[in-house]
Amino acid sequence: MYSGYLTDIKGIKVGHYSDYENLTGVTVILPPNKTVCGVDVRGGAPGTRETDLLKPENFVENIHGLVLSGGSAYGLDSASGVMKYLEEKNIGLDVGVGKVPIVPAAVIFDLACGNSKIRPNLEMGYLACEKASEKENRQGNIGGGTGATVGKILGMDFAMKSGLGSATIKTGELIVSALTICNAFGDVFDYEKNIQIAGCYDKKTKEFKNTLEIYKEIVNQGVGFSKMENTTISLVATNGIFNKAECMKISAMAHNGYANSIFPVHTLNDGDTIFTLATGEIKTDVSLVGALASQAIARAVANSVYAVKSVGGFVSYGDL
Repeated sequence: MYSGYLTDIKGIKVGHYSDYENLTGVTVILPPNKTVCGVDVRGGAPGTRETDLLKPENFVENIHGLVLSGGSAYGLDSASGVMKYLEEKNIGLDVGVGKVPIVPAAVIFDLACGNSKIRPNLEMGYLACEKASEKENRQGNIGGGTGATVGKILGMDFAMKSGLGSATIKTGELIVSALTICNAFGDVFDYEKNIQIAGCYDKKTKEFKNTLEIYKEIVNQGVGFSKMENTTISLVATNGIFNKAECMKISAMAHNGYANSIFPVHTLNDGDTIFTLATGEIKTDVSLVGALASQAIARAVANSVYAVKSVGGFVSYGDL
């Protein structure tokens, strides 16, 4: 398993709330002051909040918190808990009559994994903030990855457990970290080892089934299947100095990490989203950071499979 976590970058705090009974959760990132954020959304079924605000032509440059959550669209409510926590700390955009915390968010669909009636909410988001720490470094069954699964094209009986993974790459003073919650439609690979590590899995034959081949058969036969149980959401963080447009470019390049690790990817059945945070400590090159971000994302995707434990009847990589 690769090492590294977002908290390798000075000033970033990460907090999780994990509901292991209902198999859902939320991950909160609290960046240092004046952190710049950009985003690139490429999946066809995203569940997001405040992503329009992050476009380079729009006003706000800095964010105060970021949320990666389970619960599908319901889980966006957890960002309200982060806003409440930050408002109490007097953190946010000064609008004269008060401070408004800017808290972008993205969610995965995990309603079919555990209890679909229990989703991350305001209270869970708030509690995740209270647990946020610059020392957090856990991976696997935690936070927004608590209810993550992959390989669902033939239904949940063939799904494998995935979760939250992270990775860090350093070169000189430059640090590029990634945190991923993998809940993909496609099969998952360790691109550096060139092996499949998760996907649609037949417990009887103990073999992977090829998602694309199954998809072709389903489409050719006109058979319906559930398409709304997916999405991989991620965050890249760097100590480099970048503006919103540059952060957006880094996110765009980071999606190559998805392409190296998940196939098929960026489908209409996914909500694939990558945020990029720049804490602004050192001058560096945007294309270099984008390339390293791609590597970090791919490693984080693999770690989201390697680090996870079996739960809820879903097979993990460790069971193979």
